[in-house]
Amino acid sequence: MPVANFHLIDIPLNRALVKPLLKGACALYAEVLCAPPERIRAFVTFHDPDAFLAGGELCSENGENAPYFDFIVLEGRPVEQRRLLLAGFTDLLVALLGVDRNAVRGHCRPVSPENWAIGGVPASEKRAAEIDTRARAAAAAAR
Repeated sequence: MPVANFHLIDIPLNRALVKPLLKGACALYAEVLCAPPERIRAFVTFHDPDAFLAGGELCSENGENAPYFDFIVLEGRPVEQRRLLLAGFTDLLVALLGVDRNAVRGHCRPVSPENWAIGGVPASEKRAAEIDTRARAAAAAAR
């Protein structure tokens, strides 16, 4: 179920680092969520620097490389896992692209298992046992 999308300006540096970015994102997801790699999806969306604004100016004018990412996890994932992914994806972008950490923005999108399909079947049905185990662990941790 894990899906990550990295929004990058379309410059040679960012294009050259797509493969290590996607492989790094997959490895991070697998480690943090204990998810099998075959379940993970990651992709990059490139944006024309004339259509990407950061710091109040177009990136084509200010030369800023200001990546944005968002990722999806099923509801019920512990806050600590989401924090590790937010920090980890940021670290990955900083290390690979050499961008200022403060220029990176990211967003976690928790999705209800009823609203996520795996092979056309709601995750609430397909992964019922896994979701139940996570919910119990989260409830125990909250006590």
